[in-house]
Amino acid sequence: MHARNRLIVGLDIPTVGEAEKMVATLGDTVSFYKIGYQLAFAGGIEFARDLAKDGKNVFLDMKLLDIDNTVAKGVENIATMGMTMLTVHAYPKAMRAAVKAAEGSGLCLLAVTVLTSMDDADLLEVGYQADARTLVTRRAEQALAAGMGGIVCSAEESAAVRKIAGSDMAIVTPGIRPAGSDAGDQKRVMTPGDALRAGSSHLVVGRPIVKAADPRAAARAILAEMTSAL
Repeated sequence: MHARNRLIVGLDIPTVGEAEKMVATLGDTVSFYKIGYQLAFAGGIEFARDLAKDGKNVFLDMKLLDIDNTVAKGVENIATMGMTMLTVHAYPKAMRAAVKAAEGSGLCLLAVTVLTSMDDADLLEVGYQADARTLVTRRAEQALAAGMGGIVCSAEESAAVRKIAGSDMAIVTPGIRPAGSDAGDQKRVMTPGDALRAGSSHLVVGRPIVKAADPRAAARAILAEMTSAL
Protein backbone atom coordinates (compact mmCIF):
# COMPACT_ATOMS: atom_id res chain seq x y z
CA MET A 1 0.00 0.00 0.00
CA HIS A 2 1.36 3.40 -1.02
CA ALA A 3 2.10 5.93 1.74
CA ARG A 4 -0.61 8.23 0.37
CA ASN A 5 -3.23 5.59 1.19
CA ARG A 6 -1.87 5.18 4.71
CA LEU A 7 -1.88 8.86 5.75
CA ILE A 8 -5.17 10.02 7.27
CA VAL A 9 -5.40 13.77 7.83
CA GLY A 10 -7.53 14.68 10.83
CA LEU A 11 -9.85 17.54 9.91
CA ASP A 12 -10.06 18.83 13.47
CA ILE A 13 -11.38 22.13 12.16
CA PRO A 14 -14.32 24.21 13.47
CA THR A 15 -16.35 24.73 10.28
CA VAL A 16 -17.12 22.96 7.03
CA GLY A 17 -16.01 26.03 5.11
CA GLU A 18 -12.54 25.88 6.66
CA ALA A 19 -12.42 22.12 6.09
CA GLU A 20 -13.26 22.60 2.42
CA LYS A 21 -10.42 25.11 2.11
CA MET A 22 -8.00 22.67 3.77
CA VAL A 23 -8.99 19.84 1.43
CA ALA A 24 -8.54 22.17 -1.53
CA THR A 25 -5.14 23.28 -0.21
CA LEU A 26 -3.95 19.70 0.21
CA GLY A 27 -5.27 18.74 -3.22
CA ASP A 28 -4.08 15.42 -4.61
CA THR A 29 -1.39 15.17 -1.94
CA VAL A 30 -3.92 13.64 0.46
CA SER A 31 -6.63 11.09 -0.29
CA PHE A 32 -7.82 10.08 3.22
CA TYR A 33 -9.48 12.26 5.86
CA LYS A 34 -10.75 11.79 9.40
CA ILE A 35 -13.85 13.59 10.65
CA GLY A 36 -14.43 13.65 14.40
CA TYR A 37 -16.77 15.33 16.84
CA GLN A 38 -15.73 18.93 16.24
CA LEU A 39 -16.50 18.97 12.54
CA ALA A 40 -19.31 16.41 12.71
CA PHE A 41 -21.33 18.72 14.93
CA ALA A 42 -20.81 21.63 12.54
CA GLY A 43 -22.27 19.99 9.43
CA GLY A 44 -19.45 17.53 8.97
CA ILE A 45 -21.64 14.48 8.41
CA GLU A 46 -22.91 15.81 5.09
CA PHE A 47 -19.40 17.01 4.31
CA ALA A 48 -18.20 13.44 4.89
CA ARG A 49 -20.73 12.22 2.32
CA ASP A 50 -19.48 14.84 -0.14
CA LEU A 51 -15.85 13.81 0.35
CA ALA A 52 -16.76 10.20 -0.31
CA LYS A 53 -18.66 11.17 -3.45
CA ASP A 54 -15.56 13.05 -4.60
CA GLY A 55 -13.52 9.86 -4.34
CA LYS A 56 -11.84 10.53 -1.01
CA ASN A 57 -11.54 7.92 1.72
CA VAL A 58 -13.25 9.01 4.92
CA PHE A 59 -12.64 7.81 8.46
CA LEU A 60 -15.67 8.75 10.58
CA ASP A 61 -14.36 8.90 14.15
CA MET A 62 -17.54 8.59 16.21
CA LYS A 63 -16.30 6.13 18.88
CA LEU A 64 -19.72 4.52 19.17
CA LEU A 65 -20.76 2.96 22.47
CA ASP A 66 -24.32 2.29 23.61
CA ILE A 67 -26.76 -0.58 24.00
CA ASP A 68 -26.49 -3.16 21.23
CA ASN A 69 -29.56 -2.04 19.29
CA THR A 70 -28.53 1.61 19.28
CA VAL A 71 -25.02 0.78 18.08
CA ALA A 72 -26.39 -1.52 15.38
CA LYS A 73 -28.89 1.02 14.05
CA GLY A 74 -26.23 3.72 13.94
CA VAL A 75 -23.83 1.47 12.05
CA GLU A 76 -26.56 0.44 9.61
CA ASN A 77 -27.07 4.07 8.61
CA ILE A 78 -23.37 4.91 8.49
CA ALA A 79 -22.78 1.86 6.28
CA THR A 80 -24.90 3.51 3.56
CA MET A 81 -22.84 6.73 3.56
CA GLY A 82 -19.81 5.54 1.63
CA MET A 83 -17.43 5.81 4.59
CA THR A 84 -14.20 3.81 4.61
CA MET A 85 -13.66 3.49 8.37
CA LEU A 86 -15.73 3.94 11.53
CA THR A 87 -14.67 3.75 15.17
CA VAL A 88 -16.46 1.78 17.89
CA HIS A 89 -15.26 1.57 21.49
CA ALA A 90 -13.69 -1.84 22.10
CA TYR A 91 -16.39 -3.29 24.31
CA PRO A 92 -17.21 -6.85 23.14
CA LYS A 93 -21.01 -6.48 22.98
CA ALA A 94 -20.81 -3.18 21.11
CA MET A 95 -18.27 -4.60 18.66
CA ARG A 96 -20.33 -7.70 17.95
CA ALA A 97 -23.43 -5.59 17.33
CA ALA A 98 -21.50 -3.29 15.00
CA VAL A 99 -19.95 -6.14 13.03
CA LYS A 100 -23.33 -7.77 12.46
CA ALA A 101 -24.86 -4.46 11.36
CA ALA A 102 -22.04 -3.73 8.91
CA GLU A 103 -22.07 -7.14 7.20
CA GLY A 104 -21.71 -6.88 3.44
CA SER A 105 -21.13 -3.12 3.42
CA GLY A 106 -17.36 -2.95 3.05
CA LEU A 107 -17.16 -0.56 6.02
CA CYS A 108 -13.99 -1.15 8.06
CA LEU A 109 -14.87 -1.08 11.76
CA LEU A 110 -12.09 0.04 14.07
CA ALA A 111 -11.93 -0.85 17.75
CA VAL A 112 -10.81 2.05 19.93
CA THR A 113 -8.60 0.59 22.67
CA VAL A 114 -6.97 3.29 24.85
CA LEU A 115 -6.89 6.93 23.78
CA THR A 116 -3.43 8.29 23.00
CA SER A 117 -4.09 11.19 25.38
CA MET A 118 -4.18 8.72 28.31
CA ASP A 119 -1.33 7.07 30.19
CA ASP A 120 -1.20 4.51 33.00
CA ALA A 121 -2.00 7.12 35.66
CA ASP A 122 -5.11 8.22 33.76
CA LEU A 123 -6.31 4.62 33.50
CA LEU A 124 -5.82 4.12 37.22
CA GLU A 125 -7.81 7.28 37.93
CA VAL A 126 -10.86 5.95 36.03
CA GLY A 127 -10.72 2.55 37.72
CA TYR A 128 -8.68 0.29 35.44
CA GLN A 129 -6.13 -1.87 37.21
CA ALA A 130 -4.20 -2.72 34.04
CA ASP A 131 -1.57 -0.53 32.39
CA ALA A 132 -2.14 0.84 28.89
CA ARG A 133 -0.24 -1.90 27.05
CA THR A 134 -2.07 -4.68 28.89
CA LEU A 135 -5.48 -3.12 28.30
CA VAL A 136 -4.74 -2.43 24.62
CA THR A 137 -3.64 -6.00 23.92
CA ARG A 138 -6.63 -7.46 25.75
CA ARG A 139 -9.00 -5.29 23.74
CA ALA A 140 -7.17 -6.18 20.53
CA GLU A 141 -7.80 -9.86 21.25
CA GLN A 142 -11.48 -9.11 21.85
CA ALA A 143 -11.70 -7.06 18.64
CA LEU A 144 -10.18 -9.91 16.63
CA ALA A 145 -12.67 -12.36 18.17
CA ALA A 146 -15.57 -10.01 17.36
CA GLY A 147 -14.59 -9.77 13.68
CA MET A 148 -13.58 -6.11 13.66
CA GLY A 149 -11.62 -4.76 10.70
CA GLY A 150 -8.95 -2.98 12.69
CA ILE A 151 -7.62 -1.53 15.91
CA VAL A 152 -6.99 2.04 17.04
CA CYS A 153 -4.05 2.27 19.43
CA SER A 154 -0.92 4.29 19.98
CA ALA A 155 2.14 3.36 17.94
CA GLU A 156 3.80 2.31 21.21
CA GLU A 157 1.50 -0.72 21.21
CA SER A 158 1.52 -1.38 17.45
CA ALA A 159 4.12 -4.15 17.54
CA ALA A 160 2.30 -6.04 20.30
CA VAL A 161 -1.07 -5.57 18.58
CA ARG A 162 0.32 -6.71 15.21
CA LYS A 163 1.34 -10.02 16.79
CA ILE A 164 -2.28 -10.49 17.88
CA ALA A 165 -4.03 -9.09 14.83
CA GLY A 166 -1.93 -10.72 12.12
CA SER A 167 -1.35 -9.14 8.73
CA ASP A 168 -4.96 -8.55 7.69
CA MET A 169 -6.31 -6.16 10.35
CA ALA A 170 -5.68 -2.43 10.09
CA ILE A 171 -3.75 -0.81 12.92
CA VAL A 172 -4.62 2.88 12.92
CA THR A 173 -2.50 5.11 15.12
CA PRO A 174 -3.23 8.69 16.21
CA GLY A 175 -0.68 10.60 18.26
CA ILE A 176 1.73 10.86 15.32
CA ARG A 177 4.20 13.69 15.68
CA PRO A 178 7.09 14.46 13.30
CA ALA A 179 10.43 14.79 15.07
CA GLY A 180 10.70 18.14 16.87
CA SER A 181 6.97 18.93 16.83
CA ASP A 182 4.87 19.67 19.90
CA ALA A 183 3.11 16.65 21.41
CA GLY A 184 0.25 18.88 22.62
CA ASP A 185 -2.26 16.89 24.68
CA GLN A 186 -0.98 13.54 23.37
CA LYS A 187 0.97 11.36 25.82
CA ARG A 188 1.83 8.22 23.82
CA VAL A 189 3.36 9.56 20.59
CA MET A 190 5.73 8.42 17.85
CA THR A 191 7.18 9.73 14.60
CA PRO A 192 5.62 8.61 11.28
CA GLY A 193 8.52 6.42 10.23
CA ASP A 194 8.87 4.74 13.61
CA ALA A 195 5.11 4.07 13.75
CA LEU A 196 5.13 2.25 10.41
CA ARG A 197 8.19 0.26 11.38
CA ALA A 198 6.44 -0.70 14.62
CA GLY A 199 3.53 -2.25 12.72
CA SER A 200 0.98 0.53 12.17
CA SER A 201 -0.84 0.37 8.84
CA HIS A 202 -2.44 3.86 8.88
CA LEU A 203 -1.34 7.06 10.58
CA VAL A 204 -3.71 9.80 11.71
CA VAL A 205 -2.08 13.23 11.61
CA GLY A 206 -4.07 16.34 12.46
CA ARG A 207 -2.49 19.46 13.91
CA PRO A 208 1.04 18.96 12.46
CA ILE A 209 -0.60 19.32 9.03
CA VAL A 210 -3.73 21.46 9.41
CA LYS A 211 -2.01 23.97 11.72
CA ALA A 212 1.17 24.18 9.62
CA ALA A 213 2.08 27.37 7.80
CA ASP A 214 2.13 25.31 4.60
CA PRO A 215 -0.15 22.27 5.08
CA ARG A 216 0.68 20.73 1.72
CA ALA A 217 4.42 20.92 2.37
CA ALA A 218 3.89 19.43 5.84
CA ALA A 219 1.88 16.56 4.38
CA ARG A 220 4.49 15.92 1.71
CA ALA A 221 7.27 15.83 4.31
CA ILE A 222 5.35 13.28 6.37
CA LEU A 223 4.62 11.20 3.26
CA ALA A 224 8.31 11.25 2.35
CA GLU A 225 9.23 9.95 5.81
CA MET A 226 6.53 7.28 5.56
CA THR A 227 7.73 6.20 2.12
CA SER A 228 11.28 5.76 3.41
CA ALA A 229 9.97 3.50 6.18
CA LEU A 230 7.94 1.22 3.91
